[in-house]
Amino acid sequence: MAASGKQRIGVYPGTFDPITLGHADIIRRGAKLVDRLIIGVTTNPSKNPMFTPDERMAMVRREVTELGLNNVEVVGFNALLMKWADSQNASVVIRGLRAVADFEYEYQMAGMNQQINADVETVFLMADVGLQPIASKLVKEIALFGGEIASFVSPAVRDDVVQRVEKIGRLGDF
Repeated sequence: MAASGKQRIGVYPGTFDPITLGHADIIRRGAKLVDRLIIGVTTNPSKNPMFTPDERMAMVRREVTELGLNNVEVVGFNALLMKWADSQNASVVIRGLRAVADFEYEYQMAGMNQQINADVETVFLMADVGLQPIASKLVKEIALFGGEIASFVSPAVRDDVVQRVEKIGRLGDF
C-alpha cells in the first residue's frame, strides 16, 4: 500500500498480439511497483492483429495466472489511454522499452499524455537484456513463415500461435 494510504494503481496498456516473454517480464516487474496493476488489452488501428481482443485477453489472463500475481487484472479497453487510465484511478502508466526506437516513440507519447493528464506519470521499464529483441510483430512474422517461436513466448502462447497459423496458412515457400 502506498505511504499515503491511497492505493497506487498502475496500468500497462498494449495489444499483446500475442503476449511475449518480454511482456510477461514487464508485467512481473511492474506489479512490484504498484499495489494494483491493470493490464489493458486494446486495439491499435495501425496493427494487423492475429487474434481477436477476447482471445488476447484470455491469453494474457492465462499468462498472468502462470506468473502467480494476485495484484494484476486484465481488462479490455478501446479509448484514449489517459482517459482510460483516469477511469481506472491509475496514477502510473507502465511502458516497456526494448531499444532506442522504442524510447523515441514512447518519449513522444509520454509528453502528449502528460499534456492530456498531468496527474498520471509514465514509468519506463527497460526490457531484460535477453528479451530486448522480442516483438509481437516479429513473433507473428516468424511463425507465419514456419519458424520456431518457442524462445520468444510461453509454451501455451506458442501453441496458440501455431494453431492460428495452421488455420490461416503459412507464408512463403522455397
